[in-house]
Amino acid sequence: MYNSPSAVDLSKPITLRKLKNMRDQGEKITMLTCYDASFAALMDAAGVDCLLVGDSLGMVIQGNDDTLPVTIEDMIYHTRIVANIVKRAWVIADMPFGSYTSKVDAFENAKKLMQAGAKMVKVEGGEWLLPIVKFLTERGIPVCAHLGLTPQSVHQIGGYRIQAKDADDQAKLLKDAQDLEAAGATMLVLELMPSAPAQQVTDALQIPTIGIGAGNDTSGQVLVIYDIINLYPGKKARFVKNYLAGKDNISDAIADYVIEVKSGAFPGAEHSYE
Repeated sequence: MYNSPSAVDLSKPITLRKLKNMRDQGEKITMLTCYDASFAALMDAAGVDCLLVGDSLGMVIQGNDDTLPVTIEDMIYHTRIVANIVKRAWVIADMPFGSYTSKVDAFENAKKLMQAGAKMVKVEGGEWLLPIVKFLTERGIPVCAHLGLTPQSVHQIGGYRIQAKDADDQAKLLKDAQDLEAAGATMLVLELMPSAPAQQVTDALQIPTIGIGAGNDTSGQVLVIYDIINLYPGKKARFVKNYLAGKDNISDAIADYVIEVKSGAFPGAEHSYE
């Protein structure tokens, strides 16, 4: 039973091989968004496995209504300052809206993020992305795919709504996930969907799946750091938990998040959709 951050080996950097082994051995993968050096140091020390430099910074840092205004220059800047401090965690950088609409643009922008210190880039979308994922991975750039609710398409899909609710959508989700894996993606984020289709995808793939509002049967979990410390204003999503409640400091909140994800205590039924 995982019950302490001391159970994490902080001396060895996380690699893709390590993440795959964790998935295969049933050890839950922990991930949090991270946008600066101070939080990066706290998360690294607490044993968070993956830090996602998310385009969510457009909302929680820049104050925008959505992620669409975020630029590649924004992502390079925040990726560099996170990567500068990290010793152990696997650093993933979001490719922002409009930065990967062609193979050439995708490679040039992904290259800049990798040169800034990212170990992997994340892209949102299904079938249309397959040639781009293949193009990037063939050129040595690890790719994390993202299905379900894709915030960069929020206006097209009609807002922040639960995805994959019916059989047709669930079949498409599964096919897209399998095709993305075949194209070379080595991680997959599943956002805002019932637990059952997320589990089906997880069971069908050989790569780690990371859930956010997708139940407890994925290979790991991700949340926005400002949500788990109750800093971001406004109504919180069902899948969010305030880990700062009852704690003396942010370090303890992050450590508790790691403990609960690793042990399987989070997310509970109250944080999931059926």
